[in-house]
Amino acid sequence: MKIGILQTGEVRPAIKAEMGDYTDSFALLLSGYGFEFDTYRVYENEFPDAPDAADGWLITGSRHGAYEDHDWIPPLEELIRGIKASGKPMVGVCFGHQIIAQALGGVVEKFSGGWAIGPQIYENDQGDTISLNAYHQDQVIKLPKGAKAEWHNSFCEFAAMSIGDRIYTIQPHPEFSKEYVELLIEHAAQGVVPEDVIANAEARLSSEIIESQKIADRFAALFKSAA
Repeated sequence: MKIGILQTGEVRPAIKAEMGDYTDSFALLLSGYGFEFDTYRVYENEFPDAPDAADGWLITGSRHGAYEDHDWIPPLEELIRGIKASGKPMVGVCFGHQIIAQALGGVVEKFSGGWAIGPQIYENDQGDTISLNAYHQDQVIKLPKGAKAEWHNSFCEFAAMSIGDRIYTIQPHPEFSKEYVELLIEHAAQGVVPEDVIANAEARLSSEIIESQKIADRFAALFKSAA
């Protein structure tokens, strides 16, 4: 089964040297499920010809904002709507979560409450919890019509959403390990994220158990449901 990765930004060189590119992170997260991957650098206007160019689609995170004025964002939103109409399964992570929501009628903004970095605990309506690494300030503040809210906490009301049985998106990063967040703090957060937020993230990185496998299983099940 071929998964098309829609890459929406460049990994910082110092992080890329240690952890690889977005495709490497998601290939590792989804290893063992039998998927193959093709990557389209949509932030450089490299797009697939049509939604059927892959069996399923994954939209990555990005340093860009979904609401920013980039020439590649309108065609990406059009592609998202085309994928939804085609019935192909689609997942999104962080920026991917946000741009899918925005393309389908939701609202994204730079959150006035600040940043979430490192391990975060989320809850669903059944009272289950999950611990995942996050790195974001932007948030979905209004869901698209027909979307169902999934994970949430007091900082992030819409930390995940589903639309029918073919779309699932999530704000935190299941592909981020402890080491990845440490590199982000070293190479991206300094001077941008408040020092107390960084210190809190660093204190929790060694103590929290991250449950990325649960999300990997959810992604894989969504993709394979359409096989």
